[in-house]
This record gives sequence, C-alpha cells and structure tokens, in this order.
Amino acid sequence: MAQKPRAWQRMLSGRRLDLLDPTPVDVEIEDIAHGLAFVARWNGQTRGDYAYSVAEHSLLVETIFARIAPRAPAKWRLAALLHDAPEYVIGDMISPVKAAVGPDYRALDDRLTTAVHVRFGLPASLPARVKQQIKKADRVSAWMEASQIAGFSETEATRFFGRPDAALMEGLTILLRPPVEVRAEFTERHAALLREMA
Repeated sequence: MAQKPRAWQRMLSGRRLDLLDPTPVDVEIEDIAHGLAFVARWNGQTRGDYAYSVAEHSLLVETIFARIAPRAPAKWRLAALLHDAPEYVIGDMISPVKAAVGPDYRALDDRLTTAVHVRFGLPASLPARVKQQIKKADRVSAWMEASQIAGFSETEATRFFGRPDAALMEGLTILLRPPVEVRAEFTERHAALLREMA
C-alpha cells in the first residue's frame, strides 16, 4: 500500500505545519521572519552582496502602504507586513512560474494566508479596499526593486508594474542586508504593530 506523500514541514520552532490543512496554532512569527529573511526575491537575480529577501520587501511594502493609507489602523499595516507570509514555507515564485502552476498555487497560498491572518488577529479575508491598497504598495515596491537591483530599465519596470507616484517612494531606497538583520527588524516591526492593536 503506497504511502501518501508528506505534506508538512518541520519549523525551527518545533511546529509541524501541514501545508494541506494549516492551522493558526502551528504558525509562529519567528518561523515566518526567519523563513522570509532567507527567501530571495527575483529568484536571487539581483545586484549586491546579499539577496533581496522577501522579509526586506515586506518591510518596504508596509512602509509604502502606510503612505497610501496614512489613517489605516495597525491591523491593516500588519496585513501589509504579512502579505507574503506564506512564502516562508512555499518560497517566492516569480509571476511566470505562478502562472504556469495555475490555480493550485493560489489555493495553497490562500490556505496559508488564512492561517497566518487568524493567528495574528486579522480577518481570514481582508476587505477588498485594503487588499487593493496592499497590492498597490506591492507594485510600487516591485517597480523600485526591478529598476534599482533587478536589471530592469525604468521603462521596462513601468511596462510591467506601472509608473509609481514619486511621493510614495520619496526618501526610500532598496536595502540589501544580512538575513539576520532583516529577520530581527521584521520581528520587531511585527511586535510593534501587535502592541498598537492591543
């Protein structure tokens, strides 16, 4: 009798996260921060001495989101910080790969997102307006990354991600730091937002 393939991953916290049926109790911020700090965006095809991590990207997206929605409560800023949280277990697939994988990838991402949201006091599904604002911040970040470190010209980045409002990017730069630094900042930012929500 054939065994079913293993669909869970052991986390450094000791938790065992079932990818087919993830539960909020098995989600820990330390695991998310660690995983995202070591997952490279752009499949690692970026300039610099360090990979540009999903954790670094998430910190930038949360900053841009706060500029787009300056009156947003802490819970929506937390949602922006955690917008790519499932990638701590499934990695960061570039858009062409997601398209090739199809709806199964979206279903897996949705299950993990729901578990993460519930674990940290967010609704399982975000309001449409908040999702749109986070997506806009994500696209601004992608444009910055593409044009600053991923080898795209500004014209090419604009074709794929749209030309961002300059005010949303003012004073912001793409940071390339050691994973342990990014992991610590991500964890600290998460804690600060939870305190604001309390």
